[in-house]
Amino acid sequence: MATILTPPPLPRPVDSSRPPFRRGSWPAAWASMSFRLRLGAVVLGLLGLLPVVPGFYHFIQARPGQRLADPLLALLPVHDVSALTFALIYGAIAATLAYLLPRPQRLLQALWAYYFLQLMRMVTLWLLPLEPPAALVILRDPVMDRIFEVTTQPIVRDLFFSGHTATMVLLTLAGRGRKWRWTLGLMSVAVGLLVLVQRVHYSYDVLAAPFFAWAAYWLAGRTTKQRMPVSSSAQ
Repeated sequence: MATILTPPPLPRPVDSSRPPFRRGSWPAAWASMSFRLRLGAVVLGLLGLLPVVPGFYHFIQARPGQRLADPLLALLPVHDVSALTFALIYGAIAATLAYLLPRPQRLLQALWAYYFLQLMRMVTLWLLPLEPPAALVILRDPVMDRIFEVTTQPIVRDLFFSGHTATMVLLTLAGRGRKWRWTLGLMSVAVGLLVLVQRVHYSYDVLAAPFFAWAAYWLAGRTTKQRMPVSSSAQ
């Protein structure tokens, strides 16, 4: 009895013009309605802060506060280190953005964390009116001052907690890899010390900043967590 041999099926042609979506890529993320809604919500939230923040900080600046004793601060010298401070901050922001832009889910969490951090700081500033340290040296932002041509009285009563230090810690948390986090962690410590040397913060402001940054990043992780669909077999 003769055996009929059938040829194997030909492989389907690969359409090179439409590569498959890689998990974690922008096309895959954008295909999710949940991702689009959360991204839109945080963008609207950040834009909503823009008209509120100037008036809020002018209120903080106009309100008298209490000057604190700070033995740790008294041990440090006083210098204007604005250029070095913002070189570290803007360098860290640029490096972190370059890392996060191809990773939409992590970028989403970082945006939500920054939004929560701003809300937390506004609450603590409202609750704790403080006067700056006596030897304060005005911190000059070489980028924002040029863009907005700041000529009005600088804001110096935005003390607890340190926004510059907290932002650096947030950038550290948003990255991945031991070398990355060690590098940004050391840069965060440096920025914390520099704002103390400039006397724009008390040591309490700087020491508290990492806890608020972690809380904001944790809350953002809960907000942006992807919920796995329940399979029919588990019902």
